[in-house]
Amino acid sequence: MDSHFPAIISLSLIFVLFNASFAHSSTIGVGYISRILEIQDRERAPPAVQVAAARAVLRRLLPSHTSSFHFEIVSKEQCGGDPCFMIKNNPSFSSHGDPEILIMGVTGVEISAGLHWYLKYWCGSHISWDKTGGAQLFSVPRAGLLPRVQDAGIVVQRPIPWNYYQNAVSSSYSFAWWDWKRWEKEIDWMALQGINLPLAFTGQEAIWQKVFQKFNVSKTDLDNFFGGPAFLAWSRMGNLHGWGGPLPQSWLDQQLILQKKILARMYELGMTPVLPAFSGNVPAALTYIFPSAKITRLGNWFSVKSDPKVCCTYLLDATDPFDTFDENTPPVDVPEYISSLGAAIFRGMQTGDDDAVWLMQALLQSVPLGRLVVLDLFAEVKPIWITSEQFYGVPYIWCMLHNFAGNSEMYGILDSVASGPVDARKSENSTMASLSIVGVGMSMEGIEQNPVVYDLMSEMAFQHNKVDVKLWIHLYSKRRYGQSVPLIQDAWNILYNTVYNCTDGAYDKNRDVIVAFPDVDPSFISVPHERYNHQRKSLSRRAAIEQITDSFDKPHLWYSTSEVIHALELFIASGDELSESNTYRYDLVDLTRQAVAKYANQLFLKVIEAYRLNDIHGVACHTQKFLDLVEDMDTLLGCHEGFLLGPWLESAQKLAQDEEQKKQFEWNARTQITMWFDNTEEEASLLHDYGNKYWSGLLRDYYGPRAAIYFKFLLESLEKSHDFQLKDWRREWIKLTNDWQRSRKAFPVESTGNALNISRWLYNKYLQSSDT
Repeated sequence: MDSHFPAIISLSLIFVLFNASFAHSSTIGVGYISRILEIQDRERAPPAVQVAAARAVLRRLLPSHTSSFHFEIVSKEQCGGDPCFMIKNNPSFSSHGDPEILIMGVTGVEISAGLHWYLKYWCGSHISWDKTGGAQLFSVPRAGLLPRVQDAGIVVQRPIPWNYYQNAVSSSYSFAWWDWKRWEKEIDWMALQGINLPLAFTGQEAIWQKVFQKFNVSKTDLDNFFGGPAFLAWSRMGNLHGWGGPLPQSWLDQQLILQKKILARMYELGMTPVLPAFSGNVPAALTYIFPSAKITRLGNWFSVKSDPKVCCTYLLDATDPFDTFDENTPPVDVPEYISSLGAAIFRGMQTGDDDAVWLMQALLQSVPLGRLVVLDLFAEVKPIWITSEQFYGVPYIWCMLHNFAGNSEMYGILDSVASGPVDARKSENSTMASLSIVGVGMSMEGIEQNPVVYDLMSEMAFQHNKVDVKLWIHLYSKRRYGQSVPLIQDAWNILYNTVYNCTDGAYDKNRDVIVAFPDVDPSFISVPHERYNHQRKSLSRRAAIEQITDSFDKPHLWYSTSEVIHALELFIASGDELSESNTYRYDLVDLTRQAVAKYANQLFLKVIEAYRLNDIHGVACHTQKFLDLVEDMDTLLGCHEGFLLGPWLESAQKLAQDEEQKKQFEWNARTQITMWFDNTEEEASLLHDYGNKYWSGLLRDYYGPRAAIYFKFLLESLEKSHDFQLKDWRREWIKLTNDWQRSRKAFPVESTGNALNISRWLYNKYLQSSDT
């Protein structure tokens, strides 16, 4: 990497045995992190560059107010020793056109975060991803009339230095098809949220290509090594190889150019990018080019056919001395072996950068204290820091995982988010206290969903005390829509206590029947003998779902659906006041989708109940109702840009250089959200529907027809008095899927329809009645 970039952290995502024998407490690690922070401060972009970058963020966000703010870089000493931002009334403001508000920060990120804080808490605005409604800036007064802060000004310090962002697989589930325009918007969003430690994984294949070519690995061998554009995350981690490939040279060249732009912008804003380290994953060709090298073939990772063309990758032993395991099993699981690997890998890092710091998802004894930072990846649900005495003094980052595969599901644990990082800093159960936590982070697999969760989590990088979520939610709804609407505030209070209060300890992988249709003989699905509807107590509804056999993943339900339907009623009742708000329309569509999807799960049980009773009429009636519901929900989702299939496919095509690449890239995009990995004619991918989405076009064109095939075999089983033909169902479903993956059918990229009217219609059609 060019020398003008700041100290960059290397990342190798490795799952290893977490062994208590690694335990020993020390404060040396934290002291060394302080030295790393000093190095980063010295190597940041010049203050003028950071100020200019922050001003560019302002210009893109709020061009009408570029002259309303004055930005300055200040030292940590001026902040009291820790990174901070300051907001003051500009003393030189006297007339229209003069800067009204002075925002100062230690870096361009702090300045941008200070701007966001001011717009949020003094102007009542809201900023989220475009797909989740975008920015609500109508509440910001005109230039020259901005609210004044208190005379003494505002100082907001970071309680801990780092705010981490991304997951190793976000690059595929969310960023796979991004161009620079979209990346620029994301980096702006990062800066406004105060993120200063983002992953930067784009374009690495171009580097590995150069490295492996030096070892005489041919282009053909590399074509069989790199995964396709939608599967690069797992190719990089050694889970698979060649799937969705080969990568065209134009892709490698484009992505490297894009990465340089990404790193340059992060550098200009004062961020510290996290770059990938060598994972040990190597092309098969090295086994015969270097026959004496310590190269191990790993086991099968979710491949149905165990096809050597795509599975069972090769791992170079770090001790060779040519380096490791994300979702893979090490060749040897002895702690001493893992430890030796860690030491060897770290020595390799030091040869490239003597100040390298290793960021990883595990704990290794063999890496010097202070040279390793651990991600407590799922801390909002399963915090490791509690059971490990704060990782025994090794610096760590408290992370919120929250989302899997970019699935659409209203879900969160706001109380945990609002208290967890503070509990970790102020823990009285650890002798290390606040000495080893060095950051907070967001490690979701997919973005552009549940904006309320990410709004709160971003704030925790600057919150010293626990947040009163009830009060925060009250203000959130006002900011998000630009006005105070009592019914909407009541609705958000319900949502806070239901969908955003999941305390059952389960991870939320969306397995709703519509998007993750059960691949199981209906005879193995248990249903209660009583009737179920959304007016019954949540325990009864949950019991109905939980009686489904373990032959497939059960839909996750942790709240009273009747309460959420009431929240939807309040949203609809407020529609005349808020229908012009894009943030409201997104939330209305999402909430309606959530309520109708849970109703569809119950409706599916009614289908199975009728089947078990040999009720042909009941099966025909309920299956048609289910299929109608899927069509209706597709219409609903088409009302907002955040729920469209078209943009995902179009963005894939836009990165292609010719017709063959368009076919390949679109196949990648379609496959990731359906079958995911390999299949046979009668056996679906073990990862099918993992990347499911509630997207308009996908429901009408794929999920609905798939359900119709299953229902066809249900009726045939009753009509002909024979068992359900499971193999025939699978053959037809798999053929439908493979044909759909190869299809080139275009889908709308812009929304159509009135979200409020469609939501009212669906509520009246499916949710108002007490009988399914």
